[in-house]
Amino acid sequence: MMQEINPPLPEANLPATVNREPGQPLAAWQYQVPPSFSEPDLEQPGVPVSHYLWILRRHRYKIMAFVAVCVFGTYFVSTRLVPIFEATTTVDVDRQAPPGVVGQDSQRANTLNDADQFLATQIKLIQSDSVLRPVAEKYNLLEREKQFREDVPKDSTANAPVLLKKLRVTRPPNTYLLLISYRSPEAILAADVANAIANSYIEHTYDIRIRSSSSLASFMEKQIEELRAKMEISSAALLKFDREMNIINPEEKTNILSARLLQLNTEYTTAQGDRVRKEVAYQTAKTGTLEAAMSSTQGETLKKLMERRNEAAQKFSQIREQYGARHQEYKKSDAEVKELTQQVEAGRRNILKQAELEYQESDHRENMLKRAVAETKAEFDKVNARSFEYQQLKREAEADKQLYEELVRKIREASINAGFQSNSIRLADGARPPVKPVFPNMPLNLTLAFLFSAMAAVGAAVGSDAMDKTIRDPEQIVQTLNVEVLGSLPMVREKEFRPRLAAVANPNGVSPGAALVLRNKNGHALSRTSNNGILTLFEESMRTLHSSILLSDLDRGIHSLLVTSTAPGEGKSTTAAYLAISNAEQGHRTLLIDGDLRRPSIHRIFGIPSTSGLSSVLLEQTPWRQAVAKLESHPNLDILPAGPSSRRAPDLVARGLEAMVEEASREYSMIVIDSPPFLNFAEPLRMSTIVDGVLLVTVAGQTNRQAVASVVATLKRVRANVVGLVLNKVTKDLTEHYHYYGYYGYYGKNYASYYGESGGRS
Repeated sequence: MMQEINPPLPEANLPATVNREPGQPLAAWQYQVPPSFSEPDLEQPGVPVSHYLWILRRHRYKIMAFVAVCVFGTYFVSTRLVPIFEATTTVDVDRQAPPGVVGQDSQRANTLNDADQFLATQIKLIQSDSVLRPVAEKYNLLEREKQFREDVPKDSTANAPVLLKKLRVTRPPNTYLLLISYRSPEAILAADVANAIANSYIEHTYDIRIRSSSSLASFMEKQIEELRAKMEISSAALLKFDREMNIINPEEKTNILSARLLQLNTEYTTAQGDRVRKEVAYQTAKTGTLEAAMSSTQGETLKKLMERRNEAAQKFSQIREQYGARHQEYKKSDAEVKELTQQVEAGRRNILKQAELEYQESDHRENMLKRAVAETKAEFDKVNARSFEYQQLKREAEADKQLYEELVRKIREASINAGFQSNSIRLADGARPPVKPVFPNMPLNLTLAFLFSAMAAVGAAVGSDAMDKTIRDPEQIVQTLNVEVLGSLPMVREKEFRPRLAAVANPNGVSPGAALVLRNKNGHALSRTSNNGILTLFEESMRTLHSSILLSDLDRGIHSLLVTSTAPGEGKSTTAAYLAISNAEQGHRTLLIDGDLRRPSIHRIFGIPSTSGLSSVLLEQTPWRQAVAKLESHPNLDILPAGPSSRRAPDLVARGLEAMVEEASREYSMIVIDSPPFLNFAEPLRMSTIVDGVLLVTVAGQTNRQAVASVVATLKRVRANVVGLVLNKVTKDLTEHYHYYGYYGYYGKNYASYYGESGGRS
């Protein structure tokens, strides 16, 4: 009778953290409420370049097949496409050519740095309706290009702008050339349409210039009539003004009056000075003194008379001293003095009179000049005032005349230039019917098909690998889940390893090479010859896994091991069976317990009865030692099957299994427990707290990484010892780390020759 232990926590309390050392009694468990649990963040490790190369190697046949199909399909479709020919016409645009032959346009050249804008404008002009419509109507291009919809009447689309889908206008870089290209299934039609569009474009630019010149000429002709009338009015006003002034040229008249006024002013100023001098001379002479008379202009004559009189008086004085009054000489000399005195007096009177006359004459002349200056100034002011009005009328008349003449000249130049077809836009190279079609371009199509299909295939391969959320790569598992990968088991069909496991319990009917190391009743090793090398590799991988488990915890040692998985069908039962066999083959007593009470499989794998087992032990119907099945071929291996099905047994796992494991651990060096899938049932979580270690079995390429992360997180939350993870059903194409499985055939063949066909080595 098993010792009564504390009942387990209810399933609702399973999230509680269990702090328990391996081997510690259940009563000593300490439960602590853990922090809220969340799904662990999966760290995305960096992907090396070698991984991508491995992906390409893995899918190389699929990639090659996809590329081959795409290239062949492209070739097949290209050979059945209608060939399209393209003809190109070259148009030269000379921006330095003058727009006209006469006038300023003949000497004007373009100096603006707007080549890109100008050529872009010309390209749009070539694609305009005015250029394309005549060509489209001539060659019936709209129907050829199937632009008319069957459900829409043609009359409703006749006025729509013409757009040719197969027309292409380009400009070679750094040139003034325009390339007009047209594609058509007919080579001659392509060349004719390209040339026709170029000619239509040149004619259209010529028509635009003619219409512009005609419009300008019409406008100027309307303006010239107004200018003619205005010019006649201004000329008539100028002529009337001339007649009113009765002069030929007011400007010349003004100049004459100005010179005359200047001259009169000069003479008037001179007359004023002369009058002042003569007035001074007159006033001086009027005083009556001889000195004043002698200072006049006639003073020289008076001076001579004075000298003669003085000489005569001196001579008379001498004679008077010598002769008496009655002497003849006396009388003669006295008479001469008197006569000279009278002449002097008469000269003085003449000088005074002459000075008076000169003064009067000078004063009169001054007055006359003064009046002349006033009259001339008045006439100059009058003429000058009318001259401004005359100049204004003259300028208006001349401006109207000049504008009229300029407009007449412009009309004549526009008429001449309008008839000149400028060669600034000219046909440089006409299109010729092409010899080879431009579509389909077989080399280009095949090259593009190869490149794009290869890129798509490689992208799909890499994308499918990136979106794969399953367990595959050991490095990925270590980096994302922080769990060690203890081993990898190759893919083996069930029908290959089931006979070997069954032979462990029934060695008498074993064919050669059916078990890991099968021994008969006498203890001799049976043959290990195998015709299937992958099964041999599976067995060797199991031995490696067994060694990894034993070496994973050297401090405490693994004496009880729980083997579980995330979901059914991942190989946990087979793994548990092989681990137990491997441990028993090394001479250690091993107990294999089938803890999957819901879907037991250990008894079917080994082919042993399950009338009594773990369920009987948990229900206290049978002691566990009596329920254990002994194997004759493997005396160190005991198996405790699941036993009869029972609804109560799973609920008693936590209470009954721990005591049994504790008791069995004193007799067995290793206890291997096969548990139900972890995510489906509650028993694995309870069992994980009983054993020394938990081994998680996953299927490479199938088991979801998130599911494994959830299981690992839950086990760590209850402080279970996760020994590691096993990748089952591994193939060499799952990841680059499994390439060595490609050599299983070589090792399988050599394995048979090593052990021989009959006996073999233990």
